Amino acid sequence: MRKVYYIYNPRTQTYDRIYPTVRQRALSILRRLFIGMGLGASCFIILLLLFGSPSEKELRTENSRLLAQYNVLSKRLEQALGVLQDIQQRDDNLYRVIFMADPVPEAIRKAGYGGTNRYEQLMDMANADLVINTTQKLDLLNRQLYIQSRSFDEVISMCKKHDEMLKCIPAIQPVSNKDLRQTASGYGTRIDPIYGTTKFHSGMDFSAPLGTDVYATGDGVVVKAGWETGYGNTVEIDHGFGYFTRYAHLKDYQTRVGKKVVRGEIIGHVGSTGKSTGPHLHYEVHVKGQVVNPINYYFMDLSAEDYDKMIQMAANHGKVFD
Repeated sequence: MRKVYYIYNPRTQTYDRIYPTVRQRALSILRRLFIGMGLGASCFIILLLLFGSPSEKELRTENSRLLAQYNVLSKRLEQALGVLQDIQQRDDNLYRVIFMADPVPEAIRKAGYGGTNRYEQLMDMANADLVINTTQKLDLLNRQLYIQSRSFDEVISMCKKHDEMLKCIPAIQPVSNKDLRQTASGYGTRIDPIYGTTKFHSGMDFSAPLGTDVYATGDGVVVKAGWETGYGNTVEIDHGFGYFTRYAHLKDYQTRVGKKVVRGEIIGHVGSTGKSTGPHLHYEVHVKGQVVNPINYYFMDLSAEDYDKMIQMAANHGKVFD
């Protein structure tokens, strides 16, 4: 129903009806329209702030799902790294021990990615700490899997060469000594027989008559057959796989440099050349450049009882001949 407007006329003391112009009517309509639109927009904004738009609600739901998935992924990566760590320990402490190989250095296993910050582009993301942490775990897993794969390639290669390696390991005594009577002195600190001072004896001495056969203790290649100061006539054999043996104070040689020898082959005879106080063989074993106790490498030549007896004999600081 249309509204009717009146104005009081004091002269006539009556109310006269007012008829608004078209402009006034238009302004009135526009004013009402704008007020209505303002109220509607305000209500809409309030509703958006309180409940959000359908798309925002959907995005929030999706973000919650992504966050939950990142958490699950992070936990699974931790589990995978734990399994990989177990494999690494088996590799170092079992597989490589079987083939007498050095473990993979920890610095190589734990090596990261160098260069610039790989995760800088992730720092502006929501939940950046979680995303970066998960990405770092994934990178670490990829890196360590690559290192472990290379390690297993080496183990497989060593496995294929295992039979050859067993032939090359110095695993017998260098002289015939079944009754162990030829054992003179073992590895370790001893009194020098000439100077009377304490010194480190880097091998084992076997007493034997002049001319007693000396055997190669493993397959290998002769790399020296000549005079060595202090050692006298000396034969040295490179067995490969990090093994090296030295036979000193020989009377003569039965081999030459470059010759391939097999375990048990005669390479010379017991003598007393060089710094020596009597006929004997001085025998050394080196593993990967380090001199070691030869007594640990007679496992193909001694029973458990004989081995234990030799350990006791070698440890009693018997007579040193050189």
